[in-house]
Amino acid sequence: MGDIVRIQMMGSFLIFINEQRVENPVSKSRKGTALVEYLVLHRGRPVPNQMLLSALWPEHSVTNPENALKTLVSRMRTLLNQMVPGLGACIVSDRGAYHWECMPDMHIDALELMDIFDALGTERDPDKLRVMYEKVLELYEGDLFQTGDLDGDSGFAQNLHAQYLGAVYGFIELLRKAEDYNDVISVCRTALEVDSFDDRLHIELMKAMVNLNRTSDALVEYKHATNLTYRYLGAPPSPEMMAFYQEMNKARNSLKYNLDAIRRELHNSSLERGAFVCDYEMFKAIYNLEMRNLERLGTTMFLGIIMIGDDEDGADSIRQDNIMNGLIEILRDNLRKGDIITHFSPSVIALLLPTVNYKTGTMVMERIRSLFYQRYPNSDIPFHSRLGMLGKDAFKVEPEEGKQAE
Repeated sequence: MGDIVRIQMMGSFLIFINEQRVENPVSKSRKGTALVEYLVLHRGRPVPNQMLLSALWPEHSVTNPENALKTLVSRMRTLLNQMVPGLGACIVSDRGAYHWECMPDMHIDALELMDIFDALGTERDPDKLRVMYEKVLELYEGDLFQTGDLDGDSGFAQNLHAQYLGAVYGFIELLRKAEDYNDVISVCRTALEVDSFDDRLHIELMKAMVNLNRTSDALVEYKHATNLTYRYLGAPPSPEMMAFYQEMNKARNSLKYNLDAIRRELHNSSLERGAFVCDYEMFKAIYNLEMRNLERLGTTMFLGIIMIGDDEDGADSIRQDNIMNGLIEILRDNLRKGDIITHFSPSVIALLLPTVNYKTGTMVMERIRSLFYQRYPNSDIPFHSRLGMLGKDAFKVEPEEGKQAE
């Protein structure tokens, strides 16, 4: 039985042999990576040499492009064969052209996505559609990887991105009909990691929250979406976003005068699992209430701080926002119901951890660190955490309490 080869082209260009990521010498050649992706995306159709020359060397930056193409193809075949014997034979020579021919047991995420996008247009069975939509979310780990060395490859990326969003909208519609609003929220959050500026995703996320009587969370999401638009695009919210906000505000104002609705919202919120996420002003108010209980009951509470990245980091702001939102999801899902979370600053999360001792709190922080790197296995962004006691003995720090976990 031969090796199973999987090539990832969405988000990153990676190669896996029997589900083990391997050292990928092809990725060290930008033009080589561009050549492989270009051939793969033509799905077995021969690509004339002239088309490859125009795409790879659009300004004839080499004196002999025909020879450069032959050399590049030969080099890529050699590098592919170094990983798996015979893998280089996937680049097939035609008369005046080349094409990519997949090996048996070869899986390429971009091609699988194309097949699913084609099939979605004719499938009508809701259960089968759901499986296909879930596969799209699994495979689309980011936009098509581009090296910038291929003229016109942005067209492939834009087309795949548009089809991805179309599939996401279809999935949301399917889930909305089934009133699976929690799943709508999960799908929207996953898709927003790919496209943070898509208004429709933000609106669908807020609608699902309102349907679950999480109006306060929807307002927080509205503030996040509008701040994102102002910060990166310098633009006001779209008319659709403003219209939804006004509609949501009317519904929220009516709650003030509707006892049954308020009681129902409070009851439903009490059934939510996981830690509570709030803004910093509410975080301080909860802290003050908790401190009164500490003094009355003689219990303890700890403050945890998590910083992602370093102050001197030049990390991309959108990537940082996505990672911080992912960290909050991890915290919400894995901390206790009584724990409180706030986004203190662009790179810092603060936590209130009631009734734990220092040893238990340290174990909690280490578990979160492990879950963070499970979610972002290829991330090189640093994870720092600190833990300290709150209350009247807050500044009587034990020696081990001053240590920093990194």
